[in-house]
Amino acid sequence: MKKINVTSEIKPLKKVLLHRPGNELLNLTPDTLQELLFDDIPYLPVAQKEHDEFARVLKENGVEVVYLENLMTEVISLSPEIREEFLKQFIYEAGIRTPKYRDLVFQYLNSFKDPLELVLKTMEGIQVSEINQRLKKTDKSLVDLVTEETQFLAAPMPNLYFTRDNFASIGNGISLNKMYSVTRNRETIYAEYIFKYHPEFKDQVDKYFNRDLPYHIEGGDILNLNEHILAVGISQRTCADAIDELAKNLFKDKKCKIDTVLAFNIPNSRAFMHLDTVFTQIDRNKFTYHPGIMDTLQVFEITEGNDENSDEDLNVIEINDSLENILSTYLKMPVTLIPCAGGDKVAAEREQWNDGSNTLCIAPGVVIVYDRNNITNQVLRENGLKVLEIPGAEISRGRGGPRCMSMPLIRED
Repeated sequence: MKKINVTSEIKPLKKVLLHRPGNELLNLTPDTLQELLFDDIPYLPVAQKEHDEFARVLKENGVEVVYLENLMTEVISLSPEIREEFLKQFIYEAGIRTPKYRDLVFQYLNSFKDPLELVLKTMEGIQVSEINQRLKKTDKSLVDLVTEETQFLAAPMPNLYFTRDNFASIGNGISLNKMYSVTRNRETIYAEYIFKYHPEFKDQVDKYFNRDLPYHIEGGDILNLNEHILAVGISQRTCADAIDELAKNLFKDKKCKIDTVLAFNIPNSRAFMHLDTVFTQIDRNKFTYHPGIMDTLQVFEITEGNDENSDEDLNVIEINDSLENILSTYLKMPVTLIPCAGGDKVAAEREQWNDGSNTLCIAPGVVIVYDRNNITNQVLRENGLKVLEIPGAEISRGRGGPRCMSMPLIRED
């Protein structure tokens, strides 16, 4: 059985990766919100209840739910050598360079007996006070004495519950992503170790992009339209260089069926951070979209070049047509575009901010959405969709919807 199989946004979802929000959210402060890419501080107990309801709805609809933290726990439990390798890489990527702190943080993390607690601690963040408690007064240096106790040696990773971004399932392979923000770059270390060492995935999954490349790309910008066509957003979080690199690697792999990449150039803004915040497929011939992108959208077709001896050769052409016509042409069927909030400008902007266009399709015509986007949800029902609502008062504060919070691993063919 294929370990990754995602050739569509709408085929029945069978297995999905989530991360339950944890204590990393407790380490958000008003002063760090901008740096950590949040607009407000979610209330953790309610955020967890909302996320648990999301997982319950998935399971009730026949989806196997696996958790990032559990897979990573299984990885570091494989051997002391893998655990040590992970801890040293984590410390390096956290930016801890002072030799004394580097050693103390390693000792502190390695003292955790429960591997799940250890994984969750790396996600939560490590304050100076936790390390200074291990020092005698006579051992303290000038650095120790002038560094605030509440300063983080390893910053928290509050965006981790948006599992869509760290990597992306494409066909039978993945794009292991280089994140746009320094804050989020470390998040992809877990996927690196899972695909490198976990017995379920090791040596069984093709990699079309790697996190050590210099260009940034995030999973919210990657949509599988069908087994031959991939849509990728040129956005605030994904650059054109990364799309070129991804396309070359897809075309190079003879097992990969993708022969066309459609690059959608969307406005560079916080409200439109990813392609899936403005545009998602919800049925065989239906898409939801934010009306605000229509006047600024550019679309480019990328296909393999004619030079068989060159790995760099791509054909790129701009497509001058409406979004509806472009999708109809490439999917070979008439397409219906359903505007967020029915097209009402004020309501669309408000519900777009709360991810009204960020739907997770779990089967053709069946979508999971936030209950707070009531106008958009009613429009979807009027267009024949089965709408499964989940609460999102707190988890939506991270600016991400049900699609952002889920990474499909397997969809039915």
